[in-house]
Amino acid sequence: MSNSQGRSSEVSRQTNETNIKLSFDIDGTGKTNLETDVPFLNHMLDLFTKHGQFNLDVKAQGDIEIDDHHTVEDIGICLGQVFREALGDKKGIKRYASVFIPMDEALAQVVVDISNRPHFEYRAEYPSSRVGSFDVELVHEFLWKLALEARITLHVIVHYGKNTHHMVEAVFKALGRALDEATSIDPRVTGVPSTKGVL
Repeated sequence: MSNSQGRSSEVSRQTNETNIKLSFDIDGTGKTNLETDVPFLNHMLDLFTKHGQFNLDVKAQGDIEIDDHHTVEDIGICLGQVFREALGDKKGIKRYASVFIPMDEALAQVVVDISNRPHFEYRAEYPSSRVGSFDVELVHEFLWKLALEARITLHVIVHYGKNTHHMVEAVFKALGRALDEATSIDPRVTGVPSTKGVL
């Protein structure tokens, strides 16, 4: 459900695997209220929100007795859905962004086009497959589902790093900054920034 007073949206998703309520405000102040069964994802979503200057509330329960996969995937789906809904007609947005973020020895880059054409490219090689109990391959799952449901073109490149936690953290910080820039309003833009006339 979209908020006509601003660029915000909320969604509920209940399946046999997860139960999620999520709300998102593009024009926020970096505030989070995160209650999921996946602590590392909470940490990453907090970084994403604060560095993107969004507001994000997530309440999610999932079948983590199996693993974290369904919870992480479905939160990515929900975040993509509310992001797309909150953007509305996309009039006046910058549309594109490219952001590099260092995290100590790690360097990540996120390039985004709010294109209405979902596409995801991911270039990352991590030195370890887990951060604590979190399976690092779920970063790909989360980002791909976010790009698909938000209908954005998303390229994520981790150029280098030695610490897996730092590398993933740089990705989420860069994602927040890139989406903040791409959704910001450019007063020079009339209508949508596309020769097609629609996005």
